[in-house]
Amino acid sequence: MADFFQNGEISNLHRLNPNDADKLEKRLEHFSRQNPVALVLPALFHDLTAAPIRTILTEISRVRYLNEVIVTLGKTDASQFAEAKQILRSFDMPIAIVWNNSEPLQELYQILKDHGVSVGDDGKGRSTWMAYGYVLARESSRVIVLHDCDIVTYSRELLARLCYPVVNPNLGYEFCKGYYARFTDRLHGRVTRLFATPLIRALKKIIGSTDFLEYLDSFRYILAGEFSMQSDLARINRIPGDWGLEVGVLAEIYRNCSRRRICQVEIVDQYEHKHQPLSECDPSTGLNKMSIDIAKTILRTMASMGTLFPAGWTKTLKATYLRTAQDAVAKYCDDSEINGLFFDRHRETIAVETFAQALELACEEFERDAVGEPRIPNWNRVTSAIPNFFDRLLEAVDVDSIW
Repeated sequence: MADFFQNGEISNLHRLNPNDADKLEKRLEHFSRQNPVALVLPALFHDLTAAPIRTILTEISRVRYLNEVIVTLGKTDASQFAEAKQILRSFDMPIAIVWNNSEPLQELYQILKDHGVSVGDDGKGRSTWMAYGYVLARESSRVIVLHDCDIVTYSRELLARLCYPVVNPNLGYEFCKGYYARFTDRLHGRVTRLFATPLIRALKKIIGSTDFLEYLDSFRYILAGEFSMQSDLARINRIPGDWGLEVGVLAEIYRNCSRRRICQVEIVDQYEHKHQPLSECDPSTGLNKMSIDIAKTILRTMASMGTLFPAGWTKTLKATYLRTAQDAVAKYCDDSEINGLFFDRHRETIAVETFAQALELACEEFERDAVGEPRIPNWNRVTSAIPNFFDRLLEAVDVDSIW
């Protein structure tokens, strides 16, 4: 995406020179002496047996500026973990494995529950949160970087560009979110294109432009799962444990950082990973469930900031969203046409209709309960309630790690 346009209030760092990866890595090796980097990789067992992980870990093994690599495994039984450990061992680099289903980790989750600290169910949010705790407990890294384990188009450049804005102390950023274009022979990223962005813009029309909505609308790929941040933010941020994770992280960053210390960086020209089903008939799974969780996260965050929703707002929001999303379909159809991409307008319209129903369900749940399930507590609360928790976490993780 060769442009240098700055939109919104978040700094855009573009990929204008795609051949500078080696230079970036050399500078990162220098800057990482002052700001050591921990890479967190949330994964399920099937991620470690799929094709992309070999490319990802092979590329990572060649990176010299990383201080530590943490794979945080969720929903993995003992036999699967044994196989996963053998897979990771074959890459000849030290890897800490946060096996969330291990007996020691389950004991720690029970201790949290006994102290009234609810961290939710086994999922990406909880696994990621526990990995942050491990990084904080080790006290050896000042920057945390996170990306998924199913990226088909992975390269060391992606990682370097994601790290650089926060690792380089001269830039002064505390948080950096990655962005990219998602396409193959057609456009992907339906939840971002056809739900999250139209929803934010619909809310701006009926609620009015707020600082928070303008902030969200500044991100080019709001649901991107790749980001880097100073480790201190992992200590104070609270995150949701469901599909609202990415938006929930941005909401916490909004609360805890100056806008001048936040940026987004173009990490790759074209990004491809596994695709979730739309699940138009089942709101409990797939993109249908994802859109419900995202909407609830946005609405509940706005309510927590004092936003007053007018009478009859839910019907107006659904109608406004529907019109905004339908207009987006037309724009993406034209964009596909000029780029020679396949575009199935019927399926795009079905996606919009599915998301409209999901929005209605999300609004109903929000009106019943504007607070919802509590977010995972920040680590300051955990260490206050259980002072020796970090020591126990180190013991629980290190026994399963590859050193």
